[in-house]
Amino acid sequence: MAAVTICLPTFNECENVERMLHALAPLGVHVLVIDDNSPDGTGEIADRVAAELDCVSVLHRERKEGLGPAYIAGFRRALAEGAEYVISMDCDFSHDPADVSRLIARAEEGADVVIGSRYVPGGGTRNWGLGRRIVSAGGSFYARTILGLRIRDMTGGFRCFRRTVLETVDLGTVATRGYAFQIELTYRAVRRGFTVAEVPIVFTDRTAGQSKMTRAIFLEAVRKVPQLRLAALQGKL
Repeated sequence: MAAVTICLPTFNECENVERMLHALAPLGVHVLVIDDNSPDGTGEIADRVAAELDCVSVLHRERKEGLGPAYIAGFRRALAEGAEYVISMDCDFSHDPADVSRLIARAEEGADVVIGSRYVPGGGTRNWGLGRRIVSAGGSFYARTILGLRIRDMTGGFRCFRRTVLETVDLGTVATRGYAFQIELTYRAVRRGFTVAEVPIVFTDRTAGQSKMTRAIFLEAVRKVPQLRLAALQGKL
């Protein structure tokens, strides 16, 4: 199997990070923890596990800047270390480690970007209230309608990228910081002619730790989507 790196951004995930790293270890991939100086000791736990497991390394960042900058830092490290496939994934077990191999397999079949999708047949969510389901599904509908895409799950964070995608997109131009990062990166990839495939997953709400979703992150996504479309129409994207 080609070299695979899972980028695992963390901020205050002390209740999840050790279990997640041990769950990923048997998969035969490299796991890069990107910790934004978590005050709860997440980074120190990750360091301890990295000393035990050769497949784990830790990138410590000085401060919390958002999901987008954390992923970009992780992607750059993964590319510099020779990864052929780079996976983005949550640390809170919302994404099942058992599904990692399915995303890799679809990429090896030829897809440039593979999305673990909640909104294709066979996908879904577990332990979500009605309000959250409406916001999530509505956000994906909003993004794909304005951007003119057929991708069902525009906001999901469980993804596998070929290294050529991340090298071509120009990560330095990706400006979003919150969950809209997933939308922007995917749209930029499609604009450059890369193929996107969706693999069904079931997203399970976290049972430990706290969600990082805020009103500011939600509003960033609402604003950014039409800005991306306008930039594309103006030939700037």
